[in-house]
Amino acid sequence: MLFQKKIEPRCAYCKRGTPLEGEQILCPKKGVVTPAGSCRSFRYDPLKRVPPLPTAPDFSALKEEDFKL
Repeated sequence: MLFQKKIEPRCAYCKRGTPLEGEQILCPKKGVVTPAGSCRSFRYDPLKRVPPLPTAPDFSALKEEDFKL
């Protein structure tokens, strides 16, 4: 998922962007931008991308019988 070919361009994980304080990215082309922004000079850097956390399993639907052999 991190190294897929078709990735949605975002300044948050662009090779050229530099994170600033708070929720801002310094772009050499556009200046200070938001992490959700993008431009034509986007270059993907997989090391900057933080994958979403996995969802917690829902055990409420399981019964006591499901755990017996």
